[in-house]
Amino acid sequence: MDAPRALGVTTRTDSVAAADGQQSALRPTNVAAVRDIVRDAIDHETRLRIVGRGTWLDAGRPVTDAQALSLDALSGIIDYTPGDLTLTARAGTTLAEISAATAAHGQWLALAPWGGDAGSLGATAATATAGPMSGALGTPRDIVIGLEAVTGTGDVVRGGGKVVKNVAGFDLTRLMVGAWGTLGILTEVSVRLRALPEREATVAVAAPNAAPPLSDLLTRLRSAAVAPLAAEILSASLAARLGLGDGALLLVRLAGNAEVVAAQRDALHALAEATDIGSDVWNTLRGSDAGESTTIRFSSSVARFPELWASANRLASSGGGHAHGSVLRSVCRVVLPDVEGTLPVAVLDLLRAGTRDVRIFERLPAPLWSSLAPSPVGDRLSRGVRNAFDPRELLNPGILGEDRT
Repeated sequence: MDAPRALGVTTRTDSVAAADGQQSALRPTNVAAVRDIVRDAIDHETRLRIVGRGTWLDAGRPVTDAQALSLDALSGIIDYTPGDLTLTARAGTTLAEISAATAAHGQWLALAPWGGDAGSLGATAATATAGPMSGALGTPRDIVIGLEAVTGTGDVVRGGGKVVKNVAGFDLTRLMVGAWGTLGILTEVSVRLRALPEREATVAVAAPNAAPPLSDLLTRLRSAAVAPLAAEILSASLAARLGLGDGALLLVRLAGNAEVVAAQRDALHALAEATDIGSDVWNTLRGSDAGESTTIRFSSSVARFPELWASANRLASSGGGHAHGSVLRSVCRVVLPDVEGTLPVAVLDLLRAGTRDVRIFERLPAPLWSSLAPSPVGDRLSRGVRNAFDPRELLNPGILGEDRT
């Protein structure tokens, strides 16, 4: 299609566009341009693939036969009020940019999603990607307090606000956070911030793989005088990959003033065999699955976490990959390499055997979606909401599993 003749729209040829099978990506620089692109797409029945910074394009179900719409030029901090601990930025703003701006005022955005800080704020909100600190500090649905979006009908809508106390009206913000761009193209996001802690420390504790001894360790951890920002268990393969030794580890992130951190650190050393390591390990961990093409997330009740971890670790070992689990949320992620668009037979057998735990495929080789996760999002409520915001299903078509052929 011809590029919309709207102020603030440019085109380019790049790897983002090539990834979606297009020669060029539309690059709006303001919300009016995004709106005009959507209205033009409605007129021409053109589907749109929404791209943030292109760092996680292989996540979610495949989006095919769609014009790439890149939001990387729609960036920059719009409003930052340190006294209110709130910030509003355009959707294409990277998390690294926000981190640099807020650190200067002794504050931070405590999202820290998997994948690192090269990704955009808009993509983090759209996918509701939650990192290792989400069990203590909240998920994107807790941290995002307002947003602006362009719906599939070409309307500009706003939800929430730029202040923390905003409870009036329909909660459009929570609805669109985690909708993967199927309800609207996020153009602006407002978030709540936190004060940077005075001191941080990370302690690595040797972790057993078997469920009973792991359950005992976690019980003692929960009863200790420790309130961690994160508690992440790593498989032996992942620990080795990060240069932390050859055995499974439980990483515990502590924060607070000097006295609080010291007391919690001493409590951990008294609890089990422990080693102090640098806190930069968390950024390394968040980017540890870069280049891999299969990521599966499992969740269960907190009481069942040891059994959940045993299953995740077994799956990772069967596929030559690695696993890690957030103890505070009882969520495990298994990251596997694939060969020629498939997975080892042992892995496929385990996945097809079913599980009592909640299972979400974050990334899969394209040929495996139909066999491992064939069911589209087709319940009446979900389809009704989608139809209200994007009746023509132009935004990220296929991401909900609907047939776009």
